[in-house]
Amino acid sequence: MEELILRLIAEYHYLTYPLVLVATFVEGETIVILLGAAKSAGELPINVELLALAAFAGSFCGDQLYYLIGRRYGAPLLNRWPTLGHKIEWAFQLVKDHPTLFILSFRFIYGVRNISPFIIGMSGVSRLKFLVLNLIAATVWANAFAWGGYFIGRALETYVGESKFLVLGGLVLIILCFSLFNWIRQRRAAHAARAASAASAAASAAEATSSHPDQGQPS
Repeated sequence: MEELILRLIAEYHYLTYPLVLVATFVEGETIVILLGAAKSAGELPINVELLALAAFAGSFCGDQLYYLIGRRYGAPLLNRWPTLGHKIEWAFQLVKDHPTLFILSFRFIYGVRNISPFIIGMSGVSRLKFLVLNLIAATVWANAFAWGGYFIGRALETYVGESKFLVLGGLVLIILCFSLFNWIRQRRAAHAARAASAASAAASAAEATSSHPDQGQPS
């Protein structure tokens, strides 16, 4: 499997950067780190500078889009995910108290990475301010993960040698399992929230009916 992946990247390396751009448009930290680490082995035709540039472009453009959507359609969209209420309140408070710091750091905060641009857009932060701070934050983030992955790969090469790809594969598996577990937990929480909301609505309807037993009956 390892040889197959290496061969595919070696033969179709020109697709690496567009794929990174698409992945980081949503999130993509893992793929940036892994490709940076793979480059350190010298077996793949990956340029770390181009990797960082693709990661920057995807992250910056994605969050600009999410900010604009949040600014215009944020409230109705967020109402569809009631389980995010505590995250939204916490993030709103951070934007209110420390807007600059939050915009510069939300990419590094697990759990609010994807919803933060929506919240920032809803909070009233100006377009120019978000554009400038998002540009800085995306630059720092992309280089941190691309070069961080590269130096992690170098360190693994030093300490575990040929087994470094096994270690990286294990780390990826752990990340995927954790992400799957978190996704299942959020799905269950959302289902429970919808069930509770439906039960509350039914109880309110029943109470209204019992309060007006003659309502709707012919006189």
